[in-house]
Amino acid sequence: VQLQASGGGSVQTGDALRLSCVGSGFFFGSYAMAWFRQAPGKEREFVAAKGRVNDQAEYADSVKGRFTISRDNAKNTVYLQMNNLEPEDTAVYYCAGAPMRSVIYRIKRNEGEYDRWGQGTQVTVSS
Repeated sequence: VQLQASGGGSVQTGDALRLSCVGSGFFFGSYAMAWFRQAPGKEREFVAAKGRVNDQAEYADSVKGRFTISRDNAKNTVYLQMNNLEPEDTAVYYCAGAPMRSVIYRIKRNEGEYDRWGQGTQVTVSS
């Protein structure tokens, strides 16, 4: 069981990046997928999550309107499109998966609900 994140890098304020996370070893379509991030000296925090393909995504207030999460189950991949990046977005970004155990799934923002984690990818935004 594996999640492999990629796409991080060093950019300037206002730039964009797209993170990708590929899953393997589990039925990707049955998992809600999320992105969390951890900045230096801070706790890991929820960024965005999406259940099924047609479900509405949820976002942290700090990224709403700038970040978009999407998923392609045929490719076992979840994406995080990050636009208009700010220095405050600097962090290690982790993808995570949580099993969707009910037909109507409520997105979880607590990292303890997620049992699949990627290795993290660094995003650095300079002013």
